[in-house]
Amino acid sequence: MRAVLDTQGLSRSFNGFHAVRDVNLSVAEGSIHALIGPNGAGKTTCFNLLTRFIDPTAGRIRYQGEDITRRKADAVARDGLVRSFQISAVFGQLSVFENVRLAVQRERGHSLDWWRSERVLSRFDERTHELLAEVGLSEWAATPAAELPYGRKRALELATTLALNPRVLLLDEPMAGMGAEDIAQAAQLIRRAARGRTVLMVEHNLSVVADLCDRITVLARGEVLAEGDYAEVSRNPRVVEAYLGQGTHTQTHAAVSTEAGHG
Repeated sequence: MRAVLDTQGLSRSFNGFHAVRDVNLSVAEGSIHALIGPNGAGKTTCFNLLTRFIDPTAGRIRYQGEDITRRKADAVARDGLVRSFQISAVFGQLSVFENVRLAVQRERGHSLDWWRSERVLSRFDERTHELLAEVGLSEWAATPAAELPYGRKRALELATTLALNPRVLLLDEPMAGMGAEDIAQAAQLIRRAARGRTVLMVEHNLSVVADLCDRITVLARGEVLAEGDYAEVSRNPRVVEAYLGQGTHTQTHAAVSTEAGHG
């Protein structure tokens, strides 16, 4: 499968500290690809580089075969490279429906048309309802976003991200702060959102990664430690050493599998 997003020698330093160093990443079109690693591994910095929120110190980023290393963040988002954030970003005083419709209104151009009448904005309603159905929020449409349970609020964030028509969807810790029931629902939503799209996700919950992802890249101290499917990386002694401080081959698979089983 061809790479829709790839990097060569991607690096970023902050005052001499190498947050990301010489990362070669290839995300296959139509795949769900995970970026995992212990705290401080450089995962979110990688996301910020890929989506052009920060500039690399060295290296190159290509999206759909084109060099985007120096492109602006808003330009790559308009081209379909769209990310979510760890921090909740919804308008709490607006309804779930209104939040999603604001995101859908983007197609009119740069203005969000705050002053437009309901009659004019009603042409966005059909697409808004489609997105609410896609993330299981139709029955919550009239609910103020601030009143949503946490898991549903993350589903709302996913809907507003999908409203931007991403070709590649980058999810930064989509399961963070969720209980077991919410995690199961969120995993189903991500699998559904991945139909016809490519997903790159940062995630700490290894059971989610094992269940969802086609390929996994493991970062440690800003560098690629291992890459492969879950079976491959779960048997890699360097991976378990980075996560759990254990290094024997026998311990590796058992330790990572146990970690995955308990999330």
